[in-house]
Amino acid sequence: MEIVAAIIHQLTRDLSMDEIVKSGFDQYYVDHTIGVWPQAASGMPFSAAQFQVTGDVITDLTEDMAAEQKARTTYDNILRLIKEPDVCEPIKFLRMREVVHFQRFGEALRITQDKLNSKNFYAFNPGFDRCKD
Repeated sequence: MEIVAAIIHQLTRDLSMDEIVKSGFDQYYVDHTIGVWPQAASGMPFSAAQFQVTGDVITDLTEDMAAEQKARTTYDNILRLIKEPDVCEPIKFLRMREVVHFQRFGEALRITQDKLNSKNFYAFNPGFDRCKD
């Protein structure tokens, strides 16, 4: 978040009122001036409701992997749209970090799966339920 916020600050700190209006940034400006307000491109504000957790290790690691892939896709889309090197380089760094996180979550999922009772792979939450043979 800090890197993205810093990029947004660098891109908007010297905007004139005419540039703010011309760019379509005026509606955002009314509510937030040029402060960083984390939200999706759709306008949906960031909140803790976007975090998913069930307490089931398989479900949660799979969700973590999906989140990393979604973030990577977002960075890929930004890189398709933006050509400014001062923006692209930090975004490339963030994108690579998502790839590494995806790989680490995948490794954790594989280790977890290897340690589960293969007869009950998806049938129980190993943190709470006990398998009955």
